[in-house]
Amino acid sequence: MNFHSMSVEELRTIRTDLQKRYDALCAAGLKLDLTRGKPGADQLDLSAPMLSLPGDDYISPSGTDCRNYGGVTGLPELRAIFGEMFATGAERTIALGNASLQVMHDIIVFSLLHGNVDSEKPWGAQPIKFLCPVPGYDRHFGITEKYGIEMINIAMNPNGPDVDACAQLLADDPSIKGMWLVPTYSNPTGYTVTDDVARRLLALDAAADFRVFWDNAYAVHTLVDAAPAPLPILDMAEEAGHQNRVYVFGSTSKITFAGAGVAALASSQANLDWFTRNISAATIGPDKINQLRHVQFLRDADGVRAHMARHREIIAPKFQLVLDILEDRMGDAKIASWTSPEGGYFISLDVVDGTAARTIALAKDAGIALTAAGSAFPYKTDPHDRNIRIAPTFPTTDELRTAMDGVATCALLSATEVLLDAQ
Repeated sequence: MNFHSMSVEELRTIRTDLQKRYDALCAAGLKLDLTRGKPGADQLDLSAPMLSLPGDDYISPSGTDCRNYGGVTGLPELRAIFGEMFATGAERTIALGNASLQVMHDIIVFSLLHGNVDSEKPWGAQPIKFLCPVPGYDRHFGITEKYGIEMINIAMNPNGPDVDACAQLLADDPSIKGMWLVPTYSNPTGYTVTDDVARRLLALDAAADFRVFWDNAYAVHTLVDAAPAPLPILDMAEEAGHQNRVYVFGSTSKITFAGAGVAALASSQANLDWFTRNISAATIGPDKINQLRHVQFLRDADGVRAHMARHREIIAPKFQLVLDILEDRMGDAKIASWTSPEGGYFISLDVVDGTAARTIALAKDAGIALTAAGSAFPYKTDPHDRNIRIAPTFPTTDELRTAMDGVATCALLSATEVLLDAQ
């Protein structure tokens, strides 16, 4: 029954029942974790054969002895895999270390110290700002907050960021130098940027050194038969007359081994030359042994897609379980809404305004850990205190069932409190 149409007495009865259910939850001694989008152990097991690679076969197909120094742009074979996965082409794609987040961090720091190829002066010589689609990826926001870059909330719609809002802000403010964006199965909503929105974004008037940080974190992480075809974003940028506007990032962190994968950066040749000049002060080359084992294991982009199909068999039922519990426990109550993503690693849950922090605190006291309230927003501040990010992949199915039933109880109890206070 719709909580919003209940009488005070009906709400009080419901709250009493929910409080009993919550007390039983607390008494169960749970210790469950839904905080981060980590692969489960069964997903990591899929890549176990990599642990014996490359063995004695340490010469890459192109003839590189992967035991030695050099090759700052990475193995050509791995560049080809990433180039097809992201529709960027091998020639505009370089393969790096284990973390795309580190590459994003380094580009921010290099830009602050030196400016990018289109900058008149270093970013750090002036106050600068970033556009941040919300709800969004907390680790993106953590980088810009770390270096004192002002962050501006932009609504993330089902077809991508609010381009009209971006256009107005960019036209009026040349201090806006960048934008975070997860274009496919975004974190945490699972939304995917459409061709039209991408083209409009690339064509906007902005500072010459404005950059879109296009993070393909979940480009192949589909929960349905096939992921959307990647947008040829670098070609689109050239067509828009802004060939240097986009940095494309990606990694195999949730494809093979989390923390022991390989990262990629794709961009214009001018941007790649700028990046490799800066990174060469810190490295003589990436871990080519790790790159080679990935080439041997994944083989090509079709091999990546086949491998991700095995991931999907494991995690798609978990996502469906979460959606089923949310609908069963909260569908009729009308006190929450949630996304039904076709890929990625998260479900975005919106509860009654002003109750996300309370729901998360109740869950914590019951032994269910959720990402802190506001995590999907800059400065960890959700202006409506309603968004909760659900990460279904890491727990076992039984743990996930128990945890989500508990989260629903906490959200319902929080809602009754607010609704009764409003009477």
